Amino acid sequence: MAFNLSRGFFDVRQSLRRGPKLLAESVRGVTRETFASASHNKKVPSGDSTLAYPESNASAKIQEEPSDAPPAPLLTDNFGRRHNYLRISLTEKCNFRCRYCMPEEGVSLTPRGRLLATGEILTLARLFVREGVDKIRLTGGEPLIRPDVLDIVAQLRKLEGLKTVAVTTNGLNLARLLPPLKEAGLDLINISLDSLVPAKFEFIVRRKGFHKVMESIDRAIEMGYDPVKVNCVVMRGFNEDELLDFVALTEKKPLEVRFIEYMPFDGNKWNFQKMVSYREMLDGIRQRWPDLEKLPAGKSDTAKTFKVPGFRGRLGFITSMSEHFCGSCNRLRVTADGNLKVCLFGRSEVSLRDALRSGASEEQLLQIIGAAVGRKKRRHAGMLNISQSKNRPMILIGG
Repeated sequence: MAFNLSRGFFDVRQSLRRGPKLLAESVRGVTRETFASASHNKKVPSGDSTLAYPESNASAKIQEEPSDAPPAPLLTDNFGRRHNYLRISLTEKCNFRCRYCMPEEGVSLTPRGRLLATGEILTLARLFVREGVDKIRLTGGEPLIRPDVLDIVAQLRKLEGLKTVAVTTNGLNLARLLPPLKEAGLDLINISLDSLVPAKFEFIVRRKGFHKVMESIDRAIEMGYDPVKVNCVVMRGFNEDELLDFVALTEKKPLEVRFIEYMPFDGNKWNFQKMVSYREMLDGIRQRWPDLEKLPAGKSDTAKTFKVPGFRGRLGFITSMSEHFCGSCNRLRVTADGNLKVCLFGRSEVSLRDALRSGASEEQLLQIIGAAVGRKKRRHAGMLNISQSKNRPMILIGG
């Protein structure tokens, strides 16, 4: 039975254009829990932590007073942050088992029928692009194991207004798929690589594949991707002793090695002692290269970027834990099972999948999206609070 969202909304488009704050008040009850009643399968897999922290069940309230304020774009939140960057997880599956991403015991995967179908992904992408998203990154799990990834890239490339299609991959299958991916329109590549020592690499990812990942990095360079971004999650006792070796990679190659502070997610056994802060990493690198230059940053850049003078590439730091960048956040996430997360560390999620499958119109979907963006908080809860909070494992969120 289709769920009727239109009841109680006097004018969808008018509400949309009044801004996220009004939407947050008027649609607060339109959440995953609301749509769960319309889903064909109400049982939540054990790996899905979404319903452990449902949104408010309050009834939607109509506010019909006219507003003299100029209309705010749908994807602009109450703190003036305009969200033009969408990350879409294509799958929860992965051919690696990285220690910082997946619990040692694995995860309970969402049944296939509850994951977004290709048409649903493209429908949501089109709506977000229509409202101002100009960059989409495909993540996972490992996005390149999805059989129709080439078609998804090609279809995204056709969206008017979308400037960038990117992918974050573990690189295991990238060398083979890169030619058709580039032909389909892939603009940017991020490749995960947490060690330059094969045995240590296998220990961290719990699988073989080091040489295939290195081959993929070289192949991406050969095919003209510049820079090729290499993501390295730094963990004390695992790979913090390799920082200088990673920086040395940027001397001859057009790489941007990005050192990522170890972040807490369900099951990854995070603790403060394992985290190596940005400042500690930077100090160690400067001991070897004291003339390290800081590069100008864009308004919404997540990485603090540096360059060793004379080196072809550069390095960056993702400082989510020690120096958050919430004030300039322009990112939204859609999980493989169709939930919208407005903050990587936030517990609140809203199911766009259930809305789609319940017959919601495009305007109603936009109403739900706008309300979620309007509820986004000024900043995340902070390192220690995050470590004690319930969230999904990283692999079920999407990198």
